[in-house]
Formats: sequence, structure tokens, C-alpha cells
Amino acid sequence: MELLQLQYFQTVARMEHMTKAAKELRIAQPALSKTIARLEEDLGVQLFDRQNRQIKLNSFGRAFLKSVDTALAAIEEGKREVSDLAGMERGSIRIATTALPRLSKALGAFRERYPDVNFRIIQIPPDSTMEMVQMLGNGEVDLCFTAAALEEDNIQEIPVLHAEVFLAVPYDHRLAGRTSISLQEVAGEAFIEYKAGHPFRKMNEEFCRLAGISRDVVCEVDEPAAIVSLVSAGLGAAFVPGCRGDEKPPYAMVRIEKPSCYRTFTIAWLERRYLSKAAKEFQSFLVDYFGEIQGPMKHRDVI
Repeated sequence: MELLQLQYFQTVARMEHMTKAAKELRIAQPALSKTIARLEEDLGVQLFDRQNRQIKLNSFGRAFLKSVDTALAAIEEGKREVSDLAGMERGSIRIATTALPRLSKALGAFRERYPDVNFRIIQIPPDSTMEMVQMLGNGEVDLCFTAAALEEDNIQEIPVLHAEVFLAVPYDHRLAGRTSISLQEVAGEAFIEYKAGHPFRKMNEEFCRLAGISRDVVCEVDEPAAIVSLVSAGLGAAFVPGCRGDEKPPYAMVRIEKPSCYRTFTIAWLERRYLSKAAKEFQSFLVDYFGEIQGPMKHRDVI
């Protein structure tokens, strides 16, 4: 049994399509079929159910895939550990994030310090934190950067950024000229919100619970851009993070004095898995980088 056979099997098992797998692996489809057939011969069982030109992973294949995933992940960890012996400068970092705009400047600053470190970045929808847990679990990524804590027993997390949350209102709103408010002042107000289940919706609801208020949610959206357009169109208020740099939003932003409203961004990693020197250095770098920028967490300090 060869390593290449296992790698080919993993791809075919994931795609359950021989032609597509061959294209991804950049080999001829007949050669891939022969490789899988030899693997099945070595094991003494069929790993796929075949009907006409379709293939589907069977119970033997699913059981074998678990072991193959574990074995290949362990080999990859070993390669990364050996690579570390050559020094930090040749390292690589695989990171998944639900908040790439918050991370992009930090990535650039880190690359300036370590120009030979390679990044592989995977952007995940904000409501897909379980996907991040799975990616850490199966070794697809080293680190996750997210505003919604993963809260898994085998995953370690440290906060690196506290982003202040403001009330966004149309410019002609009764509160538009205020510098700060208590959240109780918007009880019963029309609000634009994320859809139920979105992690930011849960955070926003917790702000309102602490203030002891209820709202009239008039529109539910999937993405920040929709909140921007609907608030600026005058449909309601919304919770938004502080602006980055000198950009001016198309609505008024009012600081919320009571209760304190912040989103906490964390860096997460799997406790039992080996972390490269580059990944460990990036962890420490984020703590220092955001610590220097946010300071007392005033409006313009939020990146």
C-alpha cells in the first residue's frame, strides 16, 4: 500500500466522482481507476459501490476513509514539524476566518516581518462556526479567527481584539445628533437585524437583554452590506462595529454607554495538534498587534 494510493483514495472518496477527482489530481482517469482498483485488491474489499458510471463510498470505504484521514493528517503534521527545524522563516500558516476584513491588515503586517512565511486563508460565512471546528479537527487548518467563540472542549481560544459596537441610525433620526446613548432609549425602535441563528444576531440580542428592552425587527438580512444600505435608506436602526480608518459610513453612529457593547474576536487552535513555529508566532503577533492598535478601544481605534 502506497502513500499515493491513500491520497488518491481520499480525493475520490470526497468527490465520489472518478472523472472530477482525476481532473483535480491532474492525472488520467484510467490511471486513477487502476490505482483505486489496486488499493481495493490490497485490502480485499470494495471501497465503492459502482452502478453504471456512478460510484458511491460504501460502509467499508467510510470506515477506511476515517483511518486514511487520520494517517495523512499525521504525516502532514510530521512534515510541518520537520520543516520547522529549518527555521521560522520557511514556515506556513493555514487559517480559517469568518472576519477577513478584521484580519487583513494584521496579515500584511506579519508578512512584512516574515516575508517568506506562506499563508493559506479560507474565508468562512459568519454562521458556519461548526465548519471551523471540523476544519481544526481534521487538520485542514492550524488556526481560526472569529468573532463567535467556538466553545469546544478540545479547542483553545484567546481573545485578541475587542471591537466596540455602535448604534447606526439614519441621519434624520431623532438620535443622530447624539454622541452617546443608553440602549434603553431605543426600546421598541425599528431594527435591521441578521437572520435568526447568525452569531451576531445572538450577540445583539444579548445586548438588548442586558438593557431590558425589546425591539421591532422589521428586516432580517444575511450580510453587513444589506444592513448598511437599509439603515442609510431610513428603514431602521442597527448594531454595527466601529469604522476602520477614516472611512465615513452613510449613516450616523452613536456610542452605546449602557450596557457596554463589544464583539470579541478570538484566535483558536486544536489543543492536541502540533502547531508550527510560524503559527505560534502569528498567535503572539495578533495579541500584540491588536493590543497596540485598539488601546482604550475608542471609536477611531477600532480597526
